[in-house]
Amino acid sequence: MPKTNQTIFRPLQLLILLIKSARPRQWIKNLALYAALIFSGLFFFEPASGPPYALVVTYAVIVFSLLTSSIYIINDLIDYEADRQHPFKKNRPIASGQLPRGLAMLAAALGLLIVFATSFYFTLFFRLLVLAYFLLQVLYANKLKHIPILDVVSIATGFLIRIYAGAVVVNLHMSVWFLLTVISASLFLAVGKRQSERTLLKNSDVQLIGSTRKTLSRYSQRLLDQYTGMFANATWLTYALFAFQNEVARPDVRYAFIFTLLPKALHSQKLLMLSLPFVIFGVMRYLQLVYESNEGESPEKVLLNDKPLLIDAFLFGLVVMLVTYAI
Repeated sequence: MPKTNQTIFRPLQLLILLIKSARPRQWIKNLALYAALIFSGLFFFEPASGPPYALVVTYAVIVFSLLTSSIYIINDLIDYEADRQHPFKKNRPIASGQLPRGLAMLAAALGLLIVFATSFYFTLFFRLLVLAYFLLQVLYANKLKHIPILDVVSIATGFLIRIYAGAVVVNLHMSVWFLLTVISASLFLAVGKRQSERTLLKNSDVQLIGSTRKTLSRYSQRLLDQYTGMFANATWLTYALFAFQNEVARPDVRYAFIFTLLPKALHSQKLLMLSLPFVIFGVMRYLQLVYESNEGESPEKVLLNDKPLLIDAFLFGLVVMLVTYAI
């Protein structure tokens, strides 16, 4: 390729590598910020003064997406040596040497600067949650991910911070059972991630397993199996309790007259329980992918690539929206 073409395409190549390091696919996790708003029944609410709630939370999602992307770049810089020994992570732009570490460091610093500047649009509590998430991730990258149990607890805490961040920007209350569902589900995904990482390296010796992620050598297969079963059960059970206790239909809502046609034994009005089968199927399908296909190392990739799980997630969301806003 002529030198002039190389000069033209080099910045574009670096930009593509930078975007790849930012992991835009991971932004799907930040949709958790919508959870409190959706289940509150106020997704379409427009206050007398100020923008609609959905728009405010969307802005918060964008801020968190930029925050998480900056942190992923920082993590790749910290894990540079370990990633170079990993069978798959060694191909990442920073670990492979395709993306200069100096440029990656500059991009991460700029991203964090924008995040902390734009977060002043929100309340003090949101800014504190942004700071807490950042500090948690830095601590995780440097210390916590090397400590068994605390590594998966840290991942769950990150999801919990996201949920609270979406709630505080519009000042919403959350059910304790919903919070327990989030904690259980995030621990379930984190343990599944460890399961798949260990399986990918099962043909390697202990020294290689420990060099790619130190905690893997501290988790036996039997222990991970027990953790997986425990958090899988906790996920659907806590959601069931949330769904059964969540009052959706009320006397003044549309189609409430239907309840007058039913026997009193069916007057529970807890229609959110209709979404429970999709949660149970999702847990079972994810377990199948972790144990049969070894695909749990990247939960967001599993969700986006597995058709049955993607359909299940769509139907779950559809049922929740219909029950909460249409009935």
